[in-house]
Amino acid sequence: MIKLIVFLPLLAAIVAGLGNRALGNTLAKLITTGALFVSCALSWPIFIGFLSGSLTEYVEPVLTFIRSGDLVVDWALRVDALTAVMLVVVTTVSSLVHLYSWGYMAEDDSQPRFFAYLSLFTFAMLMLVTADNLVQMFFGWEGVGLASYLLIGFWYHKPSANAAAIKAFVVNRVGDFGFLLGILGTFLVFGTVSIPAILEAAPGMAGTTIGFLGARVDTMTLLCLLLFVGAMGKSAQLGLHTWLPDAMEGPTPVSALIHAATMVTAGVFMVCRLSPMFEASDTALAVVTFVGAATALFAATVGTVQNDIKRVIAYSTCSQLGYMFFAAGVGAYSAAMFHLFTHAFFKALLFLGAGSVIHAMHHEQDMRFYGGLRKSIPLTFWAMMAGTLAITGVGVLGVFGFAGFYSKDAIIEAAFASGTTVGSLAFFIGVFAALLTSFYSWRLMFLTFWGEPRWAASEHIQHALHGDEHDHPDDETAGAEPHVGDPGAKDIPTGTGGYHPHESPWTMLLPLGVLALGAIFAGFLFHAPFLEPVEGAAFWAGSLVFDAHFMEALHHVPLWVKLSPAVVMLLGLLIAYYAYIRDTSFPARFVSHFRILYAFLLHKWYFDEIYHFLFVRPAFWFGRLFWKKGDEGTIDRFGPDGAAALIVGGNKLTARLQSGYVYTYALVMLLGVAAATTWAMTR
Repeated sequence: MIKLIVFLPLLAAIVAGLGNRALGNTLAKLITTGALFVSCALSWPIFIGFLSGSLTEYVEPVLTFIRSGDLVVDWALRVDALTAVMLVVVTTVSSLVHLYSWGYMAEDDSQPRFFAYLSLFTFAMLMLVTADNLVQMFFGWEGVGLASYLLIGFWYHKPSANAAAIKAFVVNRVGDFGFLLGILGTFLVFGTVSIPAILEAAPGMAGTTIGFLGARVDTMTLLCLLLFVGAMGKSAQLGLHTWLPDAMEGPTPVSALIHAATMVTAGVFMVCRLSPMFEASDTALAVVTFVGAATALFAATVGTVQNDIKRVIAYSTCSQLGYMFFAAGVGAYSAAMFHLFTHAFFKALLFLGAGSVIHAMHHEQDMRFYGGLRKSIPLTFWAMMAGTLAITGVGVLGVFGFAGFYSKDAIIEAAFASGTTVGSLAFFIGVFAALLTSFYSWRLMFLTFWGEPRWAASEHIQHALHGDEHDHPDDETAGAEPHVGDPGAKDIPTGTGGYHPHESPWTMLLPLGVLALGAIFAGFLFHAPFLEPVEGAAFWAGSLVFDAHFMEALHHVPLWVKLSPAVVMLLGLLIAYYAYIRDTSFPARFVSHFRILYAFLLHKWYFDEIYHFLFVRPAFWFGRLFWKKGDEGTIDRFGPDGAAALIVGGNKLTARLQSGYVYTYALVMLLGVAAATTWAMTR
């Protein structure tokens, strides 16, 4: 069964990719979507089996891969509770994204290629989560990187899409280099790349040292930090996060699949899979906690000022990944995986809901040109409402809550219960980030679905109505001034402008409905096996480190700790309501008083500008130096170009001797005879 789950998407990708337009759009979509729904249908029984205890860990051999000295790599599919969780996340979201894409990509000329890329990505992700050794995990790791490059740059005729794809690929290569060094170091220390063997031996390596860059360092700290660099790149943590917002240049289904629910969670999965290694180094855990908390804060602050609906959700993803990492850093690996599980439903729902809004608004993504859409697209509105209630953690303690109410609150409580300095810091940052999450989430809802319609000012809507050529408003420049950056400003025209938004087709609405059910009920139905000490210990046995005493402590934190996420959620809602419903001039006044802060957040803490100055410009300078001075000025000049010039010059000289006159040739012959005679006589 597990082989079918993993290899069906690959088979579908090969058929659709090679068949391409010979198959036609409909057949290619049927093959790829059908394969994913079969994989999804087979994945849920495995997950339910581990929940009920009827299934235990097993390994399914595939083939012998590498035999080189001590390096033995057998291709095998490992299935345990951790794998089961990832199987349902990957296949469920991917199958729904495939179906959603039937409607969203209906007018695209390259649908077979798009669906082949989607299935290829899913196969690579499944290979990653079923890996039994680090080499196999690295294969899936690089596979999703390749697929993401292809999908982000799918509309390759757009320079911005090409630039975003290259940026994602390059930034991930930085992280992947660290990950590869970690794998090589792990093999050096443990003599194997088998994950079960490494995890069994990891506790015994605590306290040992190893030589690195001329110094003796803690072995497990070094290995874990190198591996974590890979996780930072793939999961867009602070420092290696810059690719994630730009990846929104790809089609919206790509954003939902890759950058919300699956690929970006690969780093979290890897840290949880290798949790016994991280448990052997307090320093590594502290670094993971700090980086996760810093990322949650950074992304939440930037998300509050974004105007592009997809970028708001993209920074939200970055922030929620930070929550998952600092949960793992304080030792609450099961809470991190639970948030990964629930996040897949409500974040995919928000992305696909945003796609439905964009579809209704003729590909307009700027929220400043929305307003009043809840009456025009009510089904999309209610779906996004469910996602917003889930991400902001709405619920009643001890009664019922949406998905984030259980998972995000558990992470915040775990940070407090850890009792460490860095854990306490993560707790306060987590609470503040929850406030910002509530603000930007409700800001998105109010700007999109409430208020007066502002469609008349949209360049895209005017183009749809009149066929005029317009450029899309640039988010960076358009938000530079308060009177433009404020969506509630007085000078933005209101009214429909003759345009009437329409609801999306059923192929887009059906996935929204399914994901909405997950956003509403996933936390309530599944929190026990993830978080309860007794059930969790049985569910996670052998999959990751599960401290039953620590998880028990989560249930006994002070009441104010339990209530703090709810309080800040309400506070964020009230601030957003006041700013974007009651007094729409407030944002412009705020920006006018805090221009420096606004510019700082709008430019994303200036990370892109700093990286451009420190890395991009020097790289281009060196590239041009070696190109112009080295390649063209030296190698080409004295190599092939020099030889060619010499031949051309010689040809011109000899051509002058070939006059075609007999007396000229006779003179040359006579001179030759005279020279030969002279040489013979002078010997």
